[in-house]
Amino acid sequence: MNISLLINGADRAASGGRTYDRIDPFTEKLASRAAAASLDDVAAAVDAASAAFGAWSKSGPGQRRAILMKAADIMDSKVDEFTRLMIEETGATAPWAGFNVMLAANILREAGAMTTQISGEIIPSDKPGTLAMGVRQAAGVCLAIAPWNAPVILATRAIAMPIACGNTVVLKASEQCPGTHRLIATALTEAGLPAGVVNVITNAPEDAPEIVAALIAHPAVKRVNFTGSTKVGKIIAETCGKHLKPALLELGGKAPLVILDDADIDGAVNAAIFGAFMNQGQICMSTERIIVDETIADQFVAKLAARASQLPAGDPRGHVVLGSLISLDAAKKMEELIADATAKGAKLVAGGKRSGTVVEATLLDHVTPGMRVYAEESFGPVKPIIRVSGEEEAIRIANDSEYGLSSAVFSRNVQRAMAVAAQIESGICHINGPTVHDEAQMPFGGVKGSGYGRFGGKAAIAEFTDLRWLTVEDSAQHYPF
Repeated sequence: MNISLLINGADRAASGGRTYDRIDPFTEKLASRAAAASLDDVAAAVDAASAAFGAWSKSGPGQRRAILMKAADIMDSKVDEFTRLMIEETGATAPWAGFNVMLAANILREAGAMTTQISGEIIPSDKPGTLAMGVRQAAGVCLAIAPWNAPVILATRAIAMPIACGNTVVLKASEQCPGTHRLIATALTEAGLPAGVVNVITNAPEDAPEIVAALIAHPAVKRVNFTGSTKVGKIIAETCGKHLKPALLELGGKAPLVILDDADIDGAVNAAIFGAFMNQGQICMSTERIIVDETIADQFVAKLAARASQLPAGDPRGHVVLGSLISLDAAKKMEELIADATAKGAKLVAGGKRSGTVVEATLLDHVTPGMRVYAEESFGPVKPIIRVSGEEEAIRIANDSEYGLSSAVFSRNVQRAMAVAAQIESGICHINGPTVHDEAQMPFGGVKGSGYGRFGGKAAIAEFTDLRWLTVEDSAQHYPF
């Protein structure tokens, strides 16, 4: 499948004619061949977005809403195409791809609903005869950089609210799933989005640093949003800071699932299985630390290990729960984490085997701070179980991380759970639910090394608009001199 750039509403080859290949991680066959953009293409894409901004920023909320709603229906109708691309480009399973399309379509609908919620306020002024207002208006061209792991959800999220707020967008697609990301723009253009409002750049992996640097540096780019690793997020933040451009960053995670001594054990097992192993653990919210009170740990671990051992793993085209990891390197890293932990005293209680890019659902019990898997984001199906003595130690271990995106607490006493949740350093916390959960209208984002800013619903309006102070005054007012 050949993937072109989208610039000013037109499919284009890269200006130098270059392409790059994305290989299916499971079959090792060609998944897609995409245009490898040059710096000239970057300039053309931003210029197109800048030219389209004037008219789009003045469009009415009804027009924007209608296009976003229609795009959501078109996206739903393309679920089979999205699923094929996600399986081939990322090794995902069909259920994960279907969920991606469903939630992404809802993100478009939620953004459509937000077009009439971009409101301001009247602010009392001490100056007689003055009407003072706080008014939100579109910021300009927004750069969106989205990852491969939940590709339809995260790329749609990166562009939907900017568009709803009257901005125009350049989407820098992930090198791992150019076809999946490009198809999102197709849904929008088929819905009637004017030329230039969304532009898509695909690039060869080796060109990413200079492509991103050029996109951020372009004077017309006024906002940057990035979802990806903390390592790259720091580079993005530093570059944006150099150019004084606001950034919205949703980065890595090491989500703790805290299971207190009065928890519903079966409920906690269900949440742990889903949160740890959905999409092979390749989700920013994935349960990355299972923190369980020692008084119930034996019972909990036995039930969890029994469940994990039954999860089928293999060809993502088959009836499996765990498909392929994104790359062979990612799969080999899982083996390294297992070897490191077991050498230092951890007990392998489920899984542990790798076949190519497929790794079984794996649990390591009795994990301690000296092991890599204790602090390092695995971004795969290898999960540590950390036994603790009491609530205070559980909170301390939950916060013993550079990350702070999602978290969860299990307790039958909701007041107790709320008190624990209040002390966990994370942007998201679920009580008696899994760490993996997302809805289009929720304020989504993290603290610490997981980034800053919020996607989702009304919270995102502040990220993608400028708040201006406007006054209407008495021209005959008195001045002191």
